[in-house]
Amino acid sequence: MALASTPALAQNAGVGGPNATALIYHRFGETDYPSTNIRMEQFEAHVEELASGAYNVVTLGTVAAALQAGEALPERTVAISVDDAYTSVYTRAFPLLQEKGLPFTLFVATDPVDRSLDGYMSWDQLRELAAAGVEIGSQAVTHPHMPTQSAVRNRRELVRSADRLEEELGVRPTLFAYPYGEASAEIMRLTREAGYDAAFGQHSGAIGPTLDRFYLPRFPVNEAFGGMDRFRRVVNSLPLPVTDLTPDDPFLGAAGGSDGTDGPKNPPAFGFTLAETGAWTNALACYHSAVGRVEDMERLGPRIELRFARPFPPGRTRINCTAPGADGRWRWFGMQYYVAP
Repeated sequence: MALASTPALAQNAGVGGPNATALIYHRFGETDYPSTNIRMEQFEAHVEELASGAYNVVTLGTVAAALQAGEALPERTVAISVDDAYTSVYTRAFPLLQEKGLPFTLFVATDPVDRSLDGYMSWDQLRELAAAGVEIGSQAVTHPHMPTQSAVRNRRELVRSADRLEEELGVRPTLFAYPYGEASAEIMRLTREAGYDAAFGQHSGAIGPTLDRFYLPRFPVNEAFGGMDRFRRVVNSLPLPVTDLTPDDPFLGAAGGSDGTDGPKNPPAFGFTLAETGAWTNALACYHSAVGRVEDMERLGPRIELRFARPFPPGRTRINCTAPGADGRWRWFGMQYYVAP
């Protein structure tokens, strides 16, 4: 895949505003947890790629600020983020990223740190990272399944976690990561009201100006999805310029019905409008995390509609829509929906 030797000012893929990709890691070299872990040899290869000079590596705060201001970002802008503040972030990831001069954003759930739980970083370690320039965001107090909690509980999680981070680190966080990537329209509103500038899920897709700033995607990276072919495809991806998304609420409600899976909004009538079209449009394909490629896709000019034969099961369901570009870079849009048990 051809890469520019130095980042140039983005041409925005035909859509005005900033474009970027964000990565999400959790554990480093903790092979007992393969679904959330990245092997160190994989991570070292990722770091070498990002430090090659072909990418503009920034914090998520830089991306959020560009989105808020509607300002362009350099071509191939990539943000590294880490969730949960496990000790391996401090002992393994931080030294390597610091050596290469690569900034990153760390999201912290404050209760495990306050309780000094085994395997989590301490406040002293977090202060050391913050002093070294690591951007710290909130991941609530107790890392709850927020769509299943009350608005009062969620508001408390949002505000108290920010209070604790400000008390311990001296800076109030402006970014929030939804635990498990699960949110709802109400939670997104509460996050905005709590004073955050942007919030992030755990669904795949490139970040572009047409997306909601309070449910931005990050590409998950772990042992199974940490190969270099996929990594290069991800960090070179472009946004799929989606507008008028339905449903735009990531929470589909609680499961119901005799089989415990169908409810009033499930399966959803999923669709979106492309703000830009081109030759790549004909190659657009969408995938459901449980069934693979979605064959029932209707094109109504720039409008794309998907239909599902079965309700989404309780838990998380991801939809990814991609199209290959003429320059070898993939356009990528993803959405995660949650059905409560």
